[in-house]
Parts: sequence; structure tokens; C-alpha cells
Amino acid sequence: MSKATAVANPNIALIKYWGKIDGTLNLPANPSVSMNLAALTTVTTVELRPGLQVDTVTIDGKPAVGEAFDRVLRHLDRARVRTGNTSKALVVSRNDFPAGTGLASSASAFAALSLAVAAAVGLDLDEQAISRFARLGSGSACRSVPAGFSLWEGDTDESSYARQVAKPDHWDLVDVVAIVAYDHKVIGSQDGHALAPSSPLHQARLDAVPGWLDKVLGGIRERDLAAMGPVVEREALAMHGVMMTSMPSLLYWTAGTVAVLQSVQAWRRGGLAVYFTLDAGPNVHCLCELRDAPKVERRLWELPDVKDVLVSRVGGGARLVDFHLF
Repeated sequence: MSKATAVANPNIALIKYWGKIDGTLNLPANPSVSMNLAALTTVTTVELRPGLQVDTVTIDGKPAVGEAFDRVLRHLDRARVRTGNTSKALVVSRNDFPAGTGLASSASAFAALSLAVAAAVGLDLDEQAISRFARLGSGSACRSVPAGFSLWEGDTDESSYARQVAKPDHWDLVDVVAIVAYDHKVIGSQDGHALAPSSPLHQARLDAVPGWLDKVLGGIRERDLAAMGPVVEREALAMHGVMMTSMPSLLYWTAGTVAVLQSVQAWRRGGLAVYFTLDAGPNVHCLCELRDAPKVERRLWELPDVKDVLVSRVGGGARLVDFHLF
């Protein structure tokens, strides 16, 4: 097969990773756990074409340039080196959600790219190997490879990959995402990770992660949002505390971000079981069970700074499909 297409979903980390022990291999400073988002998808087609002079990459209808192009090229080269295939590639990728806004677009992008290019060059990789391969392109991409809820841990190239801890149908958990900004991040996650050790809060957060991780994994296992939710919020605030106190400071929040955070806390005091988390960006993920999702969505739409609301149940893993983008 010289042409293949894969689909992947981004994931929202319930315990996130921030900081790396190896930037080249994307080895995380701490373990993380996440859920895939079924409603958001990246579709990527890769074709290795003999005689093509240069690699061509198109993302959301526009030619990839700069670092975005370079990251894809490096990933293509990783696959080609493994097989000795020297053919250049045509890559077309399409997202149905805004990229670069804290919605983990790089996770779904590199999960889909990894599976598609592996198939195109003839690499026979199992899920663990695809997760490890995806991690080299974007750390969080390894968590988008398994379906449902995933745990990413390991501090070596061989041991660092994501594995499923619960299937998508294990729990009717819903992520209701409040979009307060569409602007692409000025400082992306790749650069942000490198700044983490400059924060005086970095080590304290790392010390707390094992305890938080146990509680979140227990919450997933028992389908207990009330037990898990406060920990998810605390960890998200701690991660952004590290960002805000790094040198230079990373302040991803907007006034709209703060308004959503405060609203979620107020709604919960009023009896609505909803908890927030954030990736490296201004948009807020509001976690609730399926029965409460319509009410959370309606209330978010009533907030003046909310530009859009995305609602997603737990998603599947990266998978090959039988259609192509070109």
C-alpha cells in the first residue's frame, strides 16, 4: 500500500503532562490520563509517490509552512528510514475543529499521520508501536491512538506509550467545550514544555501528580465524577500555575476563560455536577455526565464571551478508513 487514510480524535487530558525529561523523544515529566473526544476528528491521507521531487503537505486547505511543515516532514522521515523507502509524499490533513487553540489538534493530527504513513510505507505496527511512533511527533498524540480512556506513562523510548484503561462505552462522560477564542497560540505547547522547569511551582506539581492520578483512575474505574472532578480541576489550575510562573510567563487565559471557570463553580454550588479542565489554551472543557450535558451546553451559550460550544462523548482510537482526501 502506497496510499492510506487514517482518522483520529483529539483527547482531553484529565491529568495532563507538562514538561519533558527528553525533548527529542517527547518523554514526559509525569504520567497522564485522558479521554478521546468522539465529536472532533482529524482525517489524514498520505501517499508515497515515486518520482515526486518534494514532500507536499496541506492542512485544512492551505500549504503547511514553517514549523508545521517541518514537524510533518520529520515524521515522514522517521517512517521512511525504518523501511528504506525514499519516495516523497503527498499529505493532506483536515480538522473539523479549530487548531492551535488548546483543543489538542496536534494529538489527533499526529495520531492520524502516524497510522496513515505507517500503512503507506508498509510498516506493520501494533497499537503500542503506533502509540510510541505518534509520541515522537507530538507527545499527547500517543494518547489518541487507543480508544476511550488512556494512560500514558514510561520514561524510556521503549516504555513510553499510552494504553487503554477503559473502553469508550464504559462511561457516559461528556466534554462540553466552551470556545472563548479562536486565535492560534502565540507560544505553542512544544515551546511551553521547555519553560516548565523555570517555574518554582513545577516540582511541587510533579510531586502531587501520582496521588492525583490514582484518584482520577479510580474515578474512571468507578464512574464517579464527584470523586474525580475536584482533582481534575485542581490539576488543571496547578498546570496553568506553572505556566503563569515560568520565565517568560505563559498566560493563556482570557476574560472569557475566567468567566467560564467561575460560572462552572457557581453552577456546581447550585447542584449541577460539572467540573472544568483546560489544556494549554484559553478554551474550557466542562466535564459532566450525559444526562447533564444539555443543561451545561445551554448555560454556556448564555455566557457573553462564549463564541461556540462543542459537545463530545468518549471517542474511539486512531483507525484506517477506506476513503481518501485526494
